[in-house]
Amino acid sequence: MKYGEIAANIRDRLGIAELNAMQLAVGASRSRKIMLIAPTGSGKTVAFAIALLRSLHSSDGRVQGVVLAPSRELVLQICEVIRRIAAGLRTVAFYGGHSVTDEVNSLSQIPDIIVATPGRLLDHIRRRNVDLSRVTSLVIDEYDKSLELGFQDEMRRIVRRISDPANIVLTSATRLGEMPDFINLDGCETIDCGLDDAPCAAAPRLNIAKVESPARDKAQTLVDLLKSLHDGRVLVFVNHRESADRTYDILSRAGLPAGVYHGGLDQSEREKAVRLLDNGSRPILVTTDLAARGLDLDSLSAVIHYHMPVSPESWTHRNGRTARAGASGDVFVITSEADNVPDYVVWDHDYNPTGRSADPIRAHYATLHLNAGKREKISRGDVVGFLCQKGGLTAGEIGKIDVSDHQTLVAVATDKAAGLVKTLAPEKIKGKRVRITLVD
Repeated sequence: MKYGEIAANIRDRLGIAELNAMQLAVGASRSRKIMLIAPTGSGKTVAFAIALLRSLHSSDGRVQGVVLAPSRELVLQICEVIRRIAAGLRTVAFYGGHSVTDEVNSLSQIPDIIVATPGRLLDHIRRRNVDLSRVTSLVIDEYDKSLELGFQDEMRRIVRRISDPANIVLTSATRLGEMPDFINLDGCETIDCGLDDAPCAAAPRLNIAKVESPARDKAQTLVDLLKSLHDGRVLVFVNHRESADRTYDILSRAGLPAGVYHGGLDQSEREKAVRLLDNGSRPILVTTDLAARGLDLDSLSAVIHYHMPVSPESWTHRNGRTARAGASGDVFVITSEADNVPDYVVWDHDYNPTGRSADPIRAHYATLHLNAGKREKISRGDVVGFLCQKGGLTAGEIGKIDVSDHQTLVAVATDKAAGLVKTLAPEKIKGKRVRITLVD
């Protein structure tokens, strides 16, 4: 694809008025091999999509490009971006927790681009479902994270199937001490947007505050802090799955609209937690470092360190969930006498929560679950029409709609949700009877 066409599609289909400096730098590069170093929220998905799509040609019955990412959520985010701007090219996503049958069916027409987690793509290779021998372009996103998660051997086996791709993009949040030995990176250009003086992306504006807990158990301080904040979306970071569940229970009992997200949950539960945060039904998410990067979450108003981050990288990536793309954001560090505060955890001032706010955090929507999705030929437009015609809603009473393969989550006005479940129970959408429930 030509760069001008790609840039136009980005502006028109993603609603981006102008490419940022990092994206322009990638667009201006003439190198076939790029190491892109960029912090969370800087727009690197669009940046490496530019490099990928510029290297591809019209569909010719073969897989041309492969994008590897370490998490299911990141695969879905990347796939959505590429699908919207890759005019005339077919993109599919492979990831754990997804129906293998659906993925095999998606290969009935050979895709141009595969976005996948390493393990799931390797599984399809072993089953002989895909042929990567003619792939010319490879992207490995969050390469440093992939190393942490132990994907290097799987990536090595995948790259061997691709042979020697002519076009390569590796992304990382930090400079890599050791480059992968299974990829030919001769002549690789580094575009570093992680440096303080780098012009690639606007620097985040963080307001970091220390919150002292009078008790070793910081639970009540956390509740008071959340009740003191202005309305918005907040991540609360803890260090263990058990702590996440316990903290979520405490916040729920305190009447706060919270969700929980960690690696002990199954894929559908994790996806639901992110969707409810994103659509305003559960604007507080208690999470481990699993959510520190790899999720497409914009406009988070605050990050709270309930537990101390275990490394400088954890501190950086947690904070990077707010103040994205140069915006401002608040960071709170809750401390007690039991904490050993690392040197890399610093703050600007102290903050004493009152437990009261003139504009408190609240759930703006409730979420309905429909047991039908893309595979049942249901679209967002179908859902809007159904809710307006059969449920009597106005467009303003409908929030975000997330249509997956076999389910749909739709945010609706909280005061209408329970009644809608009863009203819509006997109705059909596109001639199909669907089960509608209120997500608890």
